[in-house]
Amino acid sequence: MHVLVTEPIMARFTDVLTRNGDSPHEWTFAWDDDPRVAEVAPTIDVLVCSSATPATPELLASMPRLKLLHVTGAGVDKIPLEALPDDVRLANTYHHGRSIAEHVMMVSMMLLRGILRSEADMRRGVWSNVLVSDDYPFGGVLAGRTLGVVGFGEIGSSVARLGSALGMRIRTVRRNPDAPVPEGVELDWVGPDTALHELLAASDVVVVTVPMSEETRGLIDAAALAAMLPSAVLVNVARGPVVDEHALHDALTAGTIAGAGIDVWWRNPRDPDAPPPSHLDFTGLPNVVLTPHQSGHTAEVFAQRAQDITDNVDALAEGRPLRNPVTRS
Repeated sequence: MHVLVTEPIMARFTDVLTRNGDSPHEWTFAWDDDPRVAEVAPTIDVLVCSSATPATPELLASMPRLKLLHVTGAGVDKIPLEALPDDVRLANTYHHGRSIAEHVMMVSMMLLRGILRSEADMRRGVWSNVLVSDDYPFGGVLAGRTLGVVGFGEIGSSVARLGSALGMRIRTVRRNPDAPVPEGVELDWVGPDTALHELLAASDVVVVTVPMSEETRGLIDAAALAAMLPSAVLVNVARGPVVDEHALHDALTAGTIAGAGIDVWWRNPRDPDAPPPSHLDFTGLPNVVLTPHQSGHTAEVFAQRAQDITDNVDALAEGRPLRNPVTRS
């Protein structure tokens, strides 16, 4: 098997992918304008790419031997499925649930504890806390608070599991409220998708983890944000457009919600000359934790993903079932 990897991050895990050089397959690591991509395309059996380095219809058309397209994460929304031949298999990989869940808890703690203000004060040489300032706000703990999870797949259930371990009450809405609950997750309340606003109105921390689709685009709009508690915080680790950009900026500016953690954006710049990730200036708001879509970017996550990929290349070569095959509708 000849494997082409067009995702630079995966090149940092060549030892896992190639089994420390003992892999029976040929591996080529090349991306962007590297001429090797076009050179090896006619010989490629497996293409490994990501949403950041998606396969183009032109690239797919240049790979007559292609048998498997393997994305390096969970999302396949950037893959031109209409250009992928029916006999080419598609697979993805996960392992990011725990990493994202820890990020969610970290951001929630930062917002509830007022870490943004404290850290900014210290950098300015200001020592301020409840002992020296009568009007300094107290921080809060997660234990005893209600965590509302919007989207209950692998990420949502991982967030719920960690929230439960920290003593939070877990609420969620699901398309099928009677569906089995993942092991290790305790839910205090489950409602149908139509009960979203009821969930928002009862949650101290709202975490958005739904997949991106036309159905979920703008799901958290002005009305949804207005349903939240004024003391609540919103953490989005789904996709940027799931949350209405202008409505969120308005809510944070007006203080109708206490804060937000934004890890996913409305645009994804990949070079210094690209447009900013938002049309609005979230950087000027004091109640927002901003991160560049990195909640799932830990060494452990990518090492496990690399293992999935190399295992699937072996499985393909040996005629065994693939791990995490994606069914195309």
